[in-house]
Amino acid sequence: MAPQSQPLLNRLTTLDNRFSLTLYSLFHPILPHSLLKLLEFSGDGRLFFPLVLSTLALIAPSHPLYPLLGSLLIGSLLDLLIIGLIKHIVRRPRPSYNENMSLVFSVDHWSFPSGHSSRVCFIAGLVWLSDVGIGDFLGDVEGWRFGVCVWAGVTSVSRVLLGRHYVFDVVVGASIGVFNAVVVFYYLNYENLASIWADQW
Repeated sequence: MAPQSQPLLNRLTTLDNRFSLTLYSLFHPILPHSLLKLLEFSGDGRLFFPLVLSTLALIAPSHPLYPLLGSLLIGSLLDLLIIGLIKHIVRRPRPSYNENMSLVFSVDHWSFPSGHSSRVCFIAGLVWLSDVGIGDFLGDVEGWRFGVCVWAGVTSVSRVLLGRHYVFDVVVGASIGVFNAVVVFYYLNYENLASIWADQW
């Protein structure tokens, strides 16, 4: 990194640290800790992966939601690889006031970027784009779109208020999640990959 860019990076990091601590200090004592923990659990991969895998095992491939669930699984695995790689390279420590966090992987020691934010924003982005499958099965497409996007936004913000991440971690994580949703929806979706697999065999 060029020497002249280092002071700028340090100033931005300091600003991010201070802003994140201010938000944490203001809202953490007010918001119920149980609510923040519930949001954390709702975006946890330990809930998401078994839920999607078990649902895929229970429903037939002809089910209207099967392509969406397949794409969610593909994108979530891709998200796990991307976030894990970036965390391993950047190695930004978590906030000093982060408490009682359950670590699943060694890279979970690192804060940048937020894996929860990338995961929930990927889910919200894919649900937003995949209105056909949801509409065939659930009916109220707009309601589900709105609900999932609100959940993703609130869960992402909760990462700062719970002291797990800095604001910039969450912003970058959310951006990665949305980008991942676009890539999976248009290129790496279940139907495209299943078609390629079928052509090969």
